[in-house]
Amino acid sequence: MQALQGKTAIVTGASAPNGIGRATSLQLAKEGARVVVTDMDGALDSKGDRLNKLDLLQGLVGEINNAGGEAIAVELDVTSKSDIDQCVLKAEQSFQSVDILVNNAGSLAGTGDFLNTTAEEWVTSFNVNLLGVMMLCQAAIPHMRLAGGGSIVNVGSTGSLGAEPGFGAYTIMKHGLIGLTKLIAAEFGPDNIRCNAVCPGYTETDMHMAVNERLAAEQNVSLEAIKQKRYETVAMRRAGKPAEVAKAISYLVSDSAEYVTGVALPVSGGVPYGI
Repeated sequence: MQALQGKTAIVTGASAPNGIGRATSLQLAKEGARVVVTDMDGALDSKGDRLNKLDLLQGLVGEINNAGGEAIAVELDVTSKSDIDQCVLKAEQSFQSVDILVNNAGSLAGTGDFLNTTAEEWVTSFNVNLLGVMMLCQAAIPHMRLAGGGSIVNVGSTGSLGAEPGFGAYTIMKHGLIGLTKLIAAEFGPDNIRCNAVCPGYTETDMHMAVNERLAAEQNVSLEAIKQKRYETVAMRRAGKPAEVAKAISYLVSDSAEYVTGVALPVSGGVPYGI
C-alpha cells in the first residue's frame, strides 16, 4: 500500500515548472495522496518572466491524473483569508478530508540592500512568507482535529537558521516561520497534529535561478561564476534538486515520521547557514 493512500494534501505555490511545490505535489501523489495544487499570480521562470499560473496548475493536475493519481487545481492568494477558506472547503468537498498541508508559497520581496528595503516590500514579505502560512494553518487545523490528526510542513530555508547579507526581510520572515512551526507543534500535539519545517539550501528552482541572476548582475560576473562561488560552500559541492526536497517533505507527512514534530530539517547538502 502506498504510504499516503487515502490522505488529502494541499500544496501552495505549486505552479513553478522547476519548483519545490510542483515536485512535492508529484511526490505526494506518487505516494497515494489526493492533491490540491494551488498558486496565484503566475510563476517566475529563470529570467524573471511571468508564466500563466492556471495553465501550469492544470498541466500539473493532468500529469498527476494521467499517472493514476487524483488532483485538482485551486487558484489561491495566500494573503486572502476568503481565498484560503474557500480552498480548504474545496479540498474537503472534493476529497472528504484535509490531512496534509504543505506551505510552500513564498516571496523574495525585501531582498537586496537592507537600507533600501521599502516598507511595502517588508509588508509583502510578511504577508506571503508568514501571515499567509499562519492563516492556512488556522483554516486547516480544525479539519485535521475532526479527522483525528494531520501533518503540516512549512517550507523554510537555510535562511531560517542563520543570516547572510542581501536577504533582509526574507530572512526575518523565514526565522519567524520556524517559531510558528514550533508553536503549532506544541499547541496541537495533543490533537495528533504534527508540524515540521524543511529548510532547503541552494536548490535548482526558478526562484533560486532568479537570485543567481540578480547576484551575477550586481557583481558584474557570469552566471556560472556566481554558481561556482555559491556552491563551493556546500559540502556536496552542488545545488539540490526540487525532487530531493520533495522526498524530505513526503517523509515528514508520512506515518514513518509519526513521532517527529517541531523539527526544522535542513535539506541543504551541508551548506553553512551564515551568522
